[in-house]
Amino acid sequence: MPDATALAAILAGADTPIVLRGLCRHWPLTQAGLQSPAAALALLQGYSAGLPVTACYLPPETRGRVFYNADFSGFNYQGGPLPFADLCKRLLDPTLTQSGASIYMGSTEIGQYFPGIREQHQLPLDLLPGAAQALVSIWLGSKSRIAAHYDFPHNLACNLVGQRRFTLFPPEQVVNLYPGPMEFAPGGQDVSLVDFAAPDYSRFPRFSQALAAGFQVTLEPGDVLFMPSMWWHHVEALDELNLLLTHWWRDTPAYLGRPNNALLNAMLSIRHLPKAQRKAWQALFDYYIFADEPSGGAELPPAAQGLLRQPLDEATARALRSLIIQKLQR
Repeated sequence: MPDATALAAILAGADTPIVLRGLCRHWPLTQAGLQSPAAALALLQGYSAGLPVTACYLPPETRGRVFYNADFSGFNYQGGPLPFADLCKRLLDPTLTQSGASIYMGSTEIGQYFPGIREQHQLPLDLLPGAAQALVSIWLGSKSRIAAHYDFPHNLACNLVGQRRFTLFPPEQVVNLYPGPMEFAPGGQDVSLVDFAAPDYSRFPRFSQALAAGFQVTLEPGDVLFMPSMWWHHVEALDELNLLLTHWWRDTPAYLGRPNNALLNAMLSIRHLPKAQRKAWQALFDYYIFADEPSGGAELPPAAQGLLRQPLDEATARALRSLIIQKLQR
């Protein structure tokens, strides 16, 4: 295990995925999983706080794909609270595999649900900006397929039990991945509509370009994958029992807000303007936001820069948020 300095040297500023082979192979949960699924689940139950968890049942016809139903009026799985011990029993029941059905527990924060995990399963993240406050979550289930999606935070995904295959795409491939609804999606994050197991190229012809730009990695027990912010990833849990521990964090201050809020507001106020006006706003966004080194206000004396101040401090961020709220209420 590299120390905090070595890990920061590997990951600091990284803007492409990195695989760290065997980084957490010595962890107790990884070692238990190498013995048997039953051993891993027994140890995991020992870490549990005893609270019910949210679990999803995927019937055989879904082939483990967590997705929408046929008319997009809902999802293709049944979800709800389940005592964790019952989930473990179902995961060990051989009739689950024989039927072709799947059970899946998505992102579940360990501090509340599995507080015992942290002491013996920690990465040295103290020197990575923001990572010491990472949200650490556990993912558990039988075979499953999670549609390609992106996350705003960086992620260190520790594969503890079973094999897990990631198909990764740089952010600019969004146009070739055909995202679905923004406001209604499995897990709350818009996902690609393409079924990676059986792509329909007549419906999604540009998906072949995404595949050409992407790549796959398969994680063995103990491997860790670093996924930078906004990288698209399709995830397949390949074994009868699969366990993943994720670490999500942002490397910018939380007071800057969520970028997705800006996207939603732009969809409201800019997306439906005439083309010439959209182009004019694109030029303003390029000048103030998207230039490699945004220069708006650089010619002003510091005392007069106001909202253009670089970097934006917390007081100015609060003032800007207040101004946005005022304008949205008009």
